[in-house]
Amino acid sequence: MVQLQSHAGDALAGHHIAWYVYVLRTLLALIVLGACAWGAMALAYQCPGPAVVRYAVIALWVVLGVAAIVALLRVRAGALGAPGATLRGWPLAFLIAAVLLIAWWQTLRPSNDRDWAPDVAQLLDPHWNGSQVTLGNVRDFEWRTETDFTPRWETRHYDLDKLVSADLALSYWMGPAIAHTLVSFGFSDGQRVVFSIEIRKKRGQSFSAVGGFFKDFEATLVAADERDILRVRSNVRGEDVHLYRLNIPAEQLRKVFIGYLERARDLQRTPEWYNTLTSNCTTIVFELARIIAPGLPLDYRLLLSGYFAEYAYDQGGLTPGFTYEQLQTRGDFVKRALAAGDSPDFSTLIRQGVPGDDPKVTP
Repeated sequence: MVQLQSHAGDALAGHHIAWYVYVLRTLLALIVLGACAWGAMALAYQCPGPAVVRYAVIALWVVLGVAAIVALLRVRAGALGAPGATLRGWPLAFLIAAVLLIAWWQTLRPSNDRDWAPDVAQLLDPHWNGSQVTLGNVRDFEWRTETDFTPRWETRHYDLDKLVSADLALSYWMGPAIAHTLVSFGFSDGQRVVFSIEIRKKRGQSFSAVGGFFKDFEATLVAADERDILRVRSNVRGEDVHLYRLNIPAEQLRKVFIGYLERARDLQRTPEWYNTLTSNCTTIVFELARIIAPGLPLDYRLLLSGYFAEYAYDQGGLTPGFTYEQLQTRGDFVKRALAAGDSPDFSTLIRQGVPGDDPKVTP
């Protein structure tokens, strides 16, 4: 009887061990699956050489991954019609390949020296001394279509003692959840300058949100005239664009403005990759906002940038006295931009009816 109980206990313990081994193998197989998918995409975007070489390398990588997954999930040796020892080496082979892939991935470095697309060909060159700011390479293109434009890069001067406002602009290019984020600063002498973190495309390259995860683009900070960077979105690309006056105390505006200048100088000295998730147009706005209010909470709307204005509203960052729906509706300036065209008064005309920008608009 005692012997039977002992055998039963051994069987139960063996069953538990087998279960733990199965769970562990399944988790490892899922890790290999994720690594295999990531590696295939990384190679698709960055593997050097002609297409046939790239496809061959990706195929080899996927074969190694699938073989490792099969080996990890096998129930018993020989279950797939082959000796267990035949499969044991595949996970190790994939691990070695993964280490080599990651080592190669770490050698990829961003650069400021490439054949850039015309609209991001120049780096912003900021200089400031006290309240006096000089920005080299401010973009002021005359856009007729996305491919037909007159390039202009200018040097402009600003007096931070005359800095009076900042506006958040959201440009919706892929549904309600995704928008490009820009900040426009206004001065009492009528000048305005817009800052925008953008991908730095190479000549002939197109934007890819997926490519932004795989070191396909460097990041650049563009400073531009509103008739360039806002009008190209509303009038040329046909995007929905909204303006919101930011509720930032006057004494804090300078900190945010200088924050952009410091970011531009950092990118001059040390180029960085653009990352769709962690280093994009919205994350820098959040980083700068935290200079003013360090306690700002993390929120899903920092990733779904189309809802960033709603997040700012909830934090008291937009014009008070209005509902968010009122600010969103009145901030939609596309019709006004189309009517304004290339008017010298473009900035004034698009702000008609925008709370906080148009003094005639009250709650």
